[in-house]
Amino acid sequence: LHVELTCFVLFCFYLLRDFWAGHQGKRKCSLWFNSVIPAGGSVTLNCSVEGSAGWNVYWFRSDSVSSEIQLIREGETNRVISVSQGGLYRCRGGRGDPVYYTEESNEITITETASKPKAKLTAQSLIIPVGGNVTLTCSVNPSSSSGWKYYWYSVEKSSEALTTQDAVFHSNGQISVSQEGLYRCRGGRGNPVYYTEDSQSVRIGKTGEFVFTNNVK
Repeated sequence: LHVELTCFVLFCFYLLRDFWAGHQGKRKCSLWFNSVIPAGGSVTLNCSVEGSAGWNVYWFRSDSVSSEIQLIREGETNRVISVSQGGLYRCRGGRGDPVYYTEESNEITITETASKPKAKLTAQSLIIPVGGNVTLTCSVNPSSSSGWKYYWYSVEKSSEALTTQDAVFHSNGQISVSQEGLYRCRGGRGNPVYYTEDSQSVRIGKTGEFVFTNNVK
């Protein structure tokens, strides 16, 4: 009798829970933001779920109303992200196994300012000494701007970024090259990646070769 009573109580509990959930509807998300991305910067998006804790957040982005919606972050416990690319953003919460999802949040529009920052390339020297190398430095203005990853290119490799087979990479936006060529760089940060404009190109030559010392624009 005790077992039957316990089963009956549990049955009533789950029945009432499902009834309440069905009439209560899905929980809602709210998305808070700063709508304009400064040149070379980023904005913070905050997704909040009403009610209890324990929600993971799913982030979505599209280029326009008519374009495909893409999932850019999945099941993150952090409800705050920084984005550096314009577009339409929304979020929703999810928890449990199988996952129970909230309603999607309001959709917001993030716009970028017109001008992108430009990367700057400087060379330790325009001539590679015999058996040596030259250090190249890539930077982004303003100097207080942080979080950039740098991408290096040469005319010889077309649009492909340089790899460790082409140069020695340092951690502070510098590389060392021992091959002559025309080099350029750009900065990128965020997810999706926001890129700066390419730097001016700099031609590096070897000892004994004539090098035009003006930077190529």
